Amino acid sequence: MESCGGAASVGEALPLIRQLRPDVIVADISLKNSNGLELIKVLRAETPDTPLLVMSMHDELVWAEVALRAGAKGYIMKESSIDQLVPAIRSILNGKIYLSAAVTHRMIQAQVSSTWSKPPLERLTDRELQVLGMLGQWKNSREIAAELNLSIKTVEYYKQNIKDKLKLKSGAELTQFAVEVAKSA
Repeated sequence: MESCGGAASVGEALPLIRQLRPDVIVADISLKNSNGLELIKVLRAETPDTPLLVMSMHDELVWAEVALRAGAKGYIMKESSIDQLVPAIRSILNGKIYLSAAVTHRMIQAQVSSTWSKPPLERLTDRELQVLGMLGQWKNSREIAAELNLSIKTVEYYKQNIKDKLKLKSGAELTQFAVEVAKSA
């Protein structure tokens, strides 16, 4: 295996991927000035046959399913042993999905058990998770709207949905929760 390139943002990654046409793409959820989930969705549209592995510091029990929904074929934690990276890449190159045993167990358990309820963060949509993450970085609605190319009213709508889904009573509780989630990531 050979690494053919690297990029820190979506803006850097897309032209490089178009030029190099890699056999597999390893991406992170957190990218400079951008979101790895958006990169995954764009890549799924442009290169649907190129397997994509997410390698991230973000908790796999929360983010692996989100990454798979976006189009990734696997998820591995950055803190995992380097010995897991090569098998993960080989697995997705062979058309399989690669997840840790913990995530696989949890997903199977969710499918089998109709009474299993999702943890609070898994109730959120990808965009709601994105807004929550930005709130955890102490960004206000105006900053979030500008960065995501949304109206402030739309950001407020997402914030209200998050509060409702997480049963939070106020904007202050939402911000406190978002900061705590950011610290644990």
